[in-house]
This record gives sequence, structure tokens and C-alpha cells, in this order.
Amino acid sequence: MKAVDIVRVSVVLVVGLVVQHTLLDVVTVGGAHPDLMLLLAAAGGYSAGPDRGAGFGFATGLLADLFLPTTFGLSALVFCMVGYVTAVVTAGLVRSSWWLPPVTFAAATAAGLSGYAILGAVLGQPGMIAADLVPALTVAVPAAAVLALPALRMVAWALPAPASGLAPGSGSTLGAGR
Repeated sequence: MKAVDIVRVSVVLVVGLVVQHTLLDVVTVGGAHPDLMLLLAAAGGYSAGPDRGAGFGFATGLLADLFLPTTFGLSALVFCMVGYVTAVVTAGLVRSSWWLPPVTFAAATAAGLSGYAILGAVLGQPGMIAADLVPALTVAVPAAAVLALPALRMVAWALPAPASGLAPGSGSTLGAGR
């Protein structure tokens, strides 16, 4: 990554964190709120491929963990997996449809929140599955579909396609210099 890419990623992460904690945390239904940081991790995987998407998801989760009362590193682990799996699942899709990112990010948000609740319960966080999961899914999944396109544009600006001429997510450098 170049220095300009690091600055862009930092800007997107800080803007995402500020929007999350100033605007989206206020929008609560049943004690749950939309999760922009998880959405940004999924957008990182969608736009930058599995390797860079996992790294971006990890950074996003680590930043989110600084403001959560749960086990430190839980968000980083889940967001890293969300970025990677989103990239792998969407690697072979034709991305010209406007509706693909909202559907993909809604599914990634549902999977990420479910994984977060399951891992939190395994690590001893009380009420993660029974009390918190259903309201979180009810609020965050539709919000992810609504915020998908703006989030994708922000992350695509921060994580441009690899310069080697490879498609995002190909993961191979064989033949790149030929």
C-alpha cells in the first residue's frame, strides 16, 4: 500500500467511526442500532478482494473494539472474516447490477452479527444470542441494504483496485510480470 492509500483508509475509518457514534447509535429500535463498521468491512471485501478485504475488516473491527464493552478483538476477528468471506463469495459475480451490493451487504451483515453473537457467547458474554441478536438483525440488516451504495463508494475510493492488472480477489501474482 502506498502512503496515499493509508491516508484514504484512515479517512474512511475515522469518518465511519464518527458517523457510527454520532448518528447511527442514536437510531435505536429495541435497543439495537445499525452497524456501519461491519458494513464497511463487507464493502472492503467486496471492492478489494479477499486479502485486502480481510485486512481492512480487521482494521475496522479493531477500531470498533476500542468503543465496545465486549472482549477486545472480537469485532476484529469477525469483521476480518466478513471481509474475506464477502470477497470470496462475490469473486465470480458480474458486478454491473445496482441491487447486488445491497443484497450482498445485508447478507454479510446478518452473517457478521450472527458470528459476533455466537463467538461472544462462546467467550462468555451474557445474553449475546438470546437477548441481543434478533433486535440487532431486525435493525442492522435493512440499514445495511440502505447504506450499501454510499459505503461501497467510500471504500472503493479508499481501496482502489490492485495496480498489477489482476482482478480483485484473484490472489495470484503468477504471470503478472509476463
